[in-house]
Amino acid sequence: MSLKISLNFGGGAELLVDKIKKHNIELPALIKYLPDCQKEKWTIRELLLWIKDNLLKERPELFMQGESVRPGILVLVNDADWELCGELEYELQANDNIMFISTLHGG
Repeated sequence: MSLKISLNFGGGAELLVDKIKKHNIELPALIKYLPDCQKEKWTIRELLLWIKDNLLKERPELFMQGESVRPGILVLVNDADWELCGELEYELQANDNIMFISTLHGG
């Protein structure tokens, strides 16, 4: 069974995903991003890899650093700071709203 969630990008982060602020996505039931195993629960760790492969149109280094988001990108899970939810290990639930807000501004 697939997992439906919505992704929101703001504060300039939307420029990296074709200037589209809201994406309603459906993730496949089986995760293939982990080479040594396949599992059925999506975490933000796998979601970030999916975003990198499917939504980022340019300069992925401005969004990701290693397996996580770059410093300066605020991540909210259902309007709560992802640090309160377990960050990369948070298991996505149906109808979750994940928001990425860039706090970095040129000058």
